[in-house]
Amino acid sequence: MRRQNVLLIAIIIALGGFLFGYDIAMMSGTTTQLESLYNLNSFWLGFTTAVAIIGTIVGTIIIGKPAEKFGRKKSLILLSGLFAVSTLGSAFALSWGMLLFFRFVTGVLLGCITVVTPMFIAEISPAKKRGQLVLLNQFFVVTAIFLAFAVNYLLANIFESGSWRWMIGVEAIPAAIFFLLLNLVPESPRWLINKGRTDEALAVFQRIKAENPEEEVSIVKVAVEQEEAIEHGKLFVRENRFPVMIAILIAAFNQLAGINAIMIYAPRVFEMAGFGTNASLLQSISVGATNLLFTFVALFLIDKYGRRTLLMTGSVGMVFFLGMLSKSFFIQNYSDLGGYGVMIYLMGFIAFFAFSQGAVLWVVISEIFPNKVRSKGQALGTFTHWIFAAALIWGFPVLNNTVGGGISFGFFAVMMVLHFFFAWKILPETKGKSLEEIQEEIKKLTN
Repeated sequence: MRRQNVLLIAIIIALGGFLFGYDIAMMSGTTTQLESLYNLNSFWLGFTTAVAIIGTIVGTIIIGKPAEKFGRKKSLILLSGLFAVSTLGSAFALSWGMLLFFRFVTGVLLGCITVVTPMFIAEISPAKKRGQLVLLNQFFVVTAIFLAFAVNYLLANIFESGSWRWMIGVEAIPAAIFFLLLNLVPESPRWLINKGRTDEALAVFQRIKAENPEEEVSIVKVAVEQEEAIEHGKLFVRENRFPVMIAILIAAFNQLAGINAIMIYAPRVFEMAGFGTNASLLQSISVGATNLLFTFVALFLIDKYGRRTLLMTGSVGMVFFLGMLSKSFFIQNYSDLGGYGVMIYLMGFIAFFAFSQGAVLWVVISEIFPNKVRSKGQALGTFTHWIFAAALIWGFPVLNNTVGGGISFGFFAVMMVLHFFFAWKILPETKGKSLEEIQEEIKKLTN
């Protein structure tokens, strides 16, 4: 039997996060060109940017049943292939309407991928390494964000006009690589047990060198049987109220930090602070680099210090740096720290976000639901995440034009104060526990 390192398998699956991260950040380099090319006001520019996010919301709604019926592996293979086609459609769009259509389709596919990827990794990971391995998904997200900022800057300098088409079209390359590599990974053993295919699940546990494959199968099988007796695969039942609440709140707070709005409009934030367009694109690379560095730091912290500690520490830092950004825009004084105050405050915010909320979100959502409804629970958390993301990405240009950056960043800071108390008082710690042990603990908390 061919043996595989579970780390290598997780890395391949986590490439789904790369597609998501690249797409989000890549749009930051296109906004000025699209605004000019299609004569868009702030409302329609926000819509053009957010249409993929709207598609992502749709994707999170529709993927639950297909992922349960066809499995995690086959779903990702199909999604990655279609994603490559949709990005090329956007790059070669002949009109604004055609661009919107393909960006929406791309968003639908991304929504599906963001549900399946962390769930797949969680289901195939050993308990002691699960946080770190699921976090690989976010690590690839931020790696892609950094590369997108860098590629955008290079393409903008290479092509005098129309560089936005290249920025979008480049996405087809990692999508094709992801499509090919997925054929090397096994199916989720927990999905196989859900489908009654225990022999195949045992073979997968043996293939990934689990410590005790037979015991793993037995534990998961018992948990699935108990879930079937109680819930019949339904998400919205009394027994799941607590994980449903956790998934909704942690996903909402993730976006109420303002992260995706700030990432996508980072060049515009720098322009608001008085930097030129080229300098704004260049300084956006520093934001992406900070995000990458501190997500890498989180890889070594999440299974050592736990999810709650990272979230609470991150909240404190984010409140401070968002507050400093708010102050700068309120008084319209951008001379702090030699004129680089806004950049440094943004980098500080990104650093604390990256090793806290950015690292923890998908890990927690992938952990807290029972095996039988994990795909539905993952879809719910992802759906909530993207509902808030779409609202903030669409509304950020309008909000800034209406009330200014001071109130915008101040609002995000207040949300992070609330987030601190959520992490402190409500969120359970899940580090070092098997998915089945987490369910037992949740039952004790809610009984």
